[in-house]
Amino acid sequence: MGYVHRRKVMFKDCDPARIVFYPRYFEMLNDTVECFFDEVLGCPFEALHMGHAVPTARIETVFLAPSRLGDWLEIALECKRLGRSSLDLAFAARCGDEMRLTAASTIVHVGPEGRSVPWPDGLRKVLELQVKGME
Repeated sequence: MGYVHRRKVMFKDCDPARIVFYPRYFEMLNDTVECFFDEVLGCPFEALHMGHAVPTARIETVFLAPSRLGDWLEIALECKRLGRSSLDLAFAARCGDEMRLTAASTIVHVGPEGRSVPWPDGLRKVLELQVKGME
């Protein structure tokens, strides 16, 4: 997979059994997207979200094994398909050699009115390179 975000499982991520409380994974996936936009696309969320946004429109997740307090996760992100205003993503989270979860999501570029709008030309070109690089 293309981009990898490395992250330690922290106390705030866990339930009383000291395993990741499953909604926290969605925050981790969103953190991965935000870091990808900043580090790879050169479009940090603080700039993008000045009137625009990229909310998640769809997400499917398969939880394969629990993650525990102190584990280091590598969350890989791959751009699968670029639409007019959408982007399909695939995720794989591992701890060492063990797969912890897989996910697929669609984010949508929306304008100030909350409706989908085309990706800006410069960002679209960079996204196209990411999608082509994964083919």
